[in-house]
Amino acid sequence: MKGMLVFLLFAGALHVNFDDLYERRFSIAGLATAGVIISTVLTGYATYYIFKIAGLEIPLIYALIFGALISPTDPVAVIGILKTTRTSKSLEAKITGESLFNDGVGIVIFIILVALASAGPEAGYTILDVTVLFVREAFGGALLGFIFGYAAYMALKSIDNYQIEVLITLALVMSIYSAASLLHMSGPIAEVVAGLLVGNHGKRFAISTTTIDHVEKFWSLLDEILHAVLFLLIGLEVFAIQFRLTYLLSGLLVIPTVLAVRFISVSIPISLLRFKKEFSKGVIRILTWSGLRGGISVALVLSHPPFHGKDFLLHAPTSWYSFPSSFRA
Repeated sequence: MKGMLVFLLFAGALHVNFDDLYERRFSIAGLATAGVIISTVLTGYATYYIFKIAGLEIPLIYALIFGALISPTDPVAVIGILKTTRTSKSLEAKITGESLFNDGVGIVIFIILVALASAGPEAGYTILDVTVLFVREAFGGALLGFIFGYAAYMALKSIDNYQIEVLITLALVMSIYSAASLLHMSGPIAEVVAGLLVGNHGKRFAISTTTIDHVEKFWSLLDEILHAVLFLLIGLEVFAIQFRLTYLLSGLLVIPTVLAVRFISVSIPISLLRFKKEFSKGVIRILTWSGLRGGISVALVLSHPPFHGKDFLLHAPTSWYSFPSSFRA
């Protein structure tokens, strides 16, 4: 969460075509905002009662935190499969765009819920306080990412040396993370915006073909290394967790629950948008099954401060939903 996650998000945004996203902006925005919020709430409440039935008592706020960390999706394996089939470009853009932005929204919700859980009910937070925090994190992060991304774009435009330009992209990610931490804005959303700017406008007008090749290879390799490190860390965590049959049973119950919630959270935005737009046949089913969980969920659950019941969450999201992209592909 503190450092590693922003590299993963920038690497993902770097390879996304902004024109495809803009053309389907309403669908992606609905799935990445309303869809994530619906998924967080429904998954949180369902998980709370599943754990309760299994005899694992945790506060509702932590069940909602689980809902937030399990809602972001990872499109890597799905996109790999779609490229080998006759899938429409529109559907591929929706899956990629949704995953890219629901990562940022899900992380902002996660941060807010963790802050509420840490402060406790005596803090007296109101809906207005939470709304202001969300706006500052999300919109402030987007503005920060644009400012830093544009500065990097101008630097890349003035230089024609692929070694230095690769280092500029690396410095961009680290400087955004430092600034976001200092200003209390969303680093993940800032990284996504900066990655889109450099990966689209930068490639067209500021970076040579040779540099593009080196930048893409560098970030692809870094993405794979960081995913491997994440799953190594969760393996070390599992060694420290006492295995219990109730964890296994609750995890097995949570799997179909999360799938059902995914279906609902996709169906509602798509159904509402169908009044204005046409969608591919079977889009809801495909989007439901494309909601694989990956490194983001692992990073979030590992970063959560210790509390009574964290073992349940470590077992549920990481053991059952997430696999490294290379294994999934």
